[in-house]
Amino acid sequence: MSARTLPLLFLNLGGEMLYILDQRLRAQSIPGEKARKDEWTDVDRKRVMNDIIATMFNKKFMEELFKPQELYSKKALRTVYDRLAHASIMRLNQASMDKLYDLMTMAFKYQVLLCPRPRDVLLVTFNHLDAIKDFISDSPGILNQVDETFRRLIETYNCLSDGEFQLIRQTLLIFFQDMHIRVSIFLKDKVQNSNGRFVLPISGPVPWGTEVPGLIRMFNHKGVEVKRAEFSTAGNYITPQREGSFELYGDRVLKLGTNMYSVTRPVETHMSGSSKNLASQAKENIAPNPLAKEELNFLARLLGGLDIQKPSGGETGFRLNLFTTDEEEEHAAQTRPEELSYKVINIEATREPGRRAELSRILGELEVAEPRPGSAEKGEDLLALMDGL
Repeated sequence: MSARTLPLLFLNLGGEMLYILDQRLRAQSIPGEKARKDEWTDVDRKRVMNDIIATMFNKKFMEELFKPQELYSKKALRTVYDRLAHASIMRLNQASMDKLYDLMTMAFKYQVLLCPRPRDVLLVTFNHLDAIKDFISDSPGILNQVDETFRRLIETYNCLSDGEFQLIRQTLLIFFQDMHIRVSIFLKDKVQNSNGRFVLPISGPVPWGTEVPGLIRMFNHKGVEVKRAEFSTAGNYITPQREGSFELYGDRVLKLGTNMYSVTRPVETHMSGSSKNLASQAKENIAPNPLAKEELNFLARLLGGLDIQKPSGGETGFRLNLFTTDEEEEHAAQTRPEELSYKVINIEATREPGRRAELSRILGELEVAEPRPGSAEKGEDLLALMDGL
């Protein structure tokens, strides 16, 4: 297991989350002059995206995230994204949050599986960050936070060997190996089977630095080539024109990690039979876990041990539904297996005297360079994921 995997997992899943939220917010937004007080506008969409991205790329948060450490359970990471999704005026109920997390994880699993080289996981991450920068192009303060993370990624990962990237890719695949949730986009594009497993292509560009298959070279004991033989392949392979850029700016060439929701189409998720059969394995979500204490300590450091604050007065925040109708959302909540539904973890780390001073120090250092627009009418119930955000 690689101790350098967590930042890549967090940033790529976060990028997929932002793609989905942006698409759904655009679909449900109403022109400002026609919108009622409880309806979404494009101004609200931009505020939500800015709030979540500012929280996600907070400097102290990133410093903690980039420390070498083992991956944590799906339950622990799900808690981080639950808090991130609620870092603004937007509210998701349990069914919509489950669907959001399913879409995020299956999209990134597909990208990791299709990476031509292990090192290309970094290009997938850069594609996500490039798109995130487009979301906040008119917010220079937040853009600066993302660029700082970009530079940290380059500094941390560009120097790693191919073997270290292979270990990172293997760690990611182990994390995703029991997840087989069917997604309508993948099913319609015929890249996913009805059992939730992905279809890997046998054609297209070969990895950069390799040759198109079809030729066998034979060498003697002195290393001199003595014979060649050709063979036919079932696929139609091509040589890539150039390598993607691993710098702050440049053409990534690889399209994995770009926004697949840029063309509006409905996205549904379904539990596959194999996933339902894994319910007994998924009982880690409710059974005692010897790593639970360490994971909660990790989350306490990242999140400051703060719970979601309750709305004040009559304010409830804006609700976002990831389903087509409320009825579909209710049905999904009722039919999802209990073992496969992630419940939010309430971390009471501040009750530990030894942690209180450390958490107070972390919270006191957190800041966002760009002020957020205030709104007394559209909900002050912003998630206290990080103090001051």
